[in-house]
Amino acid sequence: MSDKPVTLAAIKGAHGVAGEVRLKLFGEGWEQLRDHPSFNGGALNLSKIRSDNKGGAIARFEGVSNRNEAEALRGTTLTIPRSSLPALDEGEFYHADLIGLPVVTDGGAAIGTVADVLNYGASDLVEIEREEGKTFLVPLTDEAVPEWDEEHLVVNAAFVEG
Repeated sequence: MSDKPVTLAAIKGAHGVAGEVRLKLFGEGWEQLRDHPSFNGGALNLSKIRSDNKGGAIARFEGVSNRNEAEALRGTTLTIPRSSLPALDEGEFYHADLIGLPVVTDGGAAIGTVADVLNYGASDLVEIEREEGKTFLVPLTDEAVPEWDEEHLVVNAAFVEG
């Protein structure tokens, strides 16, 4: 897979007055961030992190020593190179590997691109954006999505919305 940046979290704002920030997590949990001491190509170096006990995290970055500096980071995403992520077992994937892939039908007709991968509890859904901007969802099952690789994602034509 390419080494495009993968977003693990976003800074929601300052926490307290000593330079800590609140994080919105996009992965399995705050513990995963400890494995990556540097984010955004070395621009942000993690010095401390802990759970906020609400599904997010509280972090401190080197060089951020007060509330104003922490608040200035609001909206900043924390990214790492794709190559920094752990290897996956057969059948596993990172959502970032699918987002942006061209989508074709099993007959080879171009449909659009993968805009997002969502999960509302039952299974993963692939959001596909057509060229004109309309989107539709396809379940990420073997029947609906028989294959994908680094080049494209194939969707069974029966699951393509007009």
